[in-house]
Amino acid sequence: MEFRKLGRSGWEISAVGLGAMPLSLKENRPDEKQAIGVIRGAIEAGVNLIDTADAYCRDDGEAGHNERLIGKALNELPGNEKERIVVATKGGHVRPEGRWETDGRPEHLREVCEASLKNLGLEAIPLYQFHRPDPEVPMADSLGELKKLKDEGKILNVGISNVTMSEIENAEKVVEIISVQNRFSPNHRSPETDGTFAICLARNIAFLAWSPLNGMEEAKKLGEAVPDVQEIAANHGVSAQALTLAWLLGKGPNIIPIPGASRVESIRDSVKATGVRLSLEEIVRLDTCWKQ
Repeated sequence: MEFRKLGRSGWEISAVGLGAMPLSLKENRPDEKQAIGVIRGAIEAGVNLIDTADAYCRDDGEAGHNERLIGKALNELPGNEKERIVVATKGGHVRPEGRWETDGRPEHLREVCEASLKNLGLEAIPLYQFHRPDPEVPMADSLGELKKLKDEGKILNVGISNVTMSEIENAEKVVEIISVQNRFSPNHRSPETDGTFAICLARNIAFLAWSPLNGMEEAKKLGEAVPDVQEIAANHGVSAQALTLAWLLGKGPNIIPIPGASRVESIRDSVKATGVRLSLEEIVRLDTCWKQ
């Protein structure tokens, strides 16, 4: 497993993390035993970054579902093994009747952060990310509350998600930002042109790429009818999915893809990306074929 720095924190984290969302959101989500098995399988494969959120649930009636799965999986680990796992959770989304809505009020963020600590069984959350800016609440107010929670020792590092370049700049005026979690995949290349990836690279902020395989359904189709992807993947002895993650890893030393998984086989395949070294020619070929 390749390890990278979690921004300015200096923490060593696996170059590929586990996106735990599919364990809770999918209609045919795995049962608890299988879900915990996926988390344990990821850890056994060398993954030490697990991404979750209090809103990874079917609706507000089961808020924290995903976090509780992770908490149970971590509780089964020996103390020294548990300590090396970096859990990245988020607050700021709510799920009334299954909808995705924002709530960036300081009092809400404090409430859900406290709930996340209980769900995960942790005394402090390694990385707490503001899930999405709330247009009804000044972002400085939302992040100001996260700074207070960090000062109180309930959060160790602060990150932001689904943000623009200007929002990153403004966030850093309120609290030190360790990570930015935005979408980045073959079908969603905007971080390369909107300035978000560049500013993260320049400021030593980790870029956590969510949905790096184009989403749960599209991931299965990667490489289909794209000869270059099939050829390069075959040359490296990996799947089109692992090749895609390797392509992302080659974009910069601060990028950390967090592919989702609901099967152990999926995360084990994703981890293989860390052993692939693409040539400049291969990266250019992939860049070109995915722009078409």
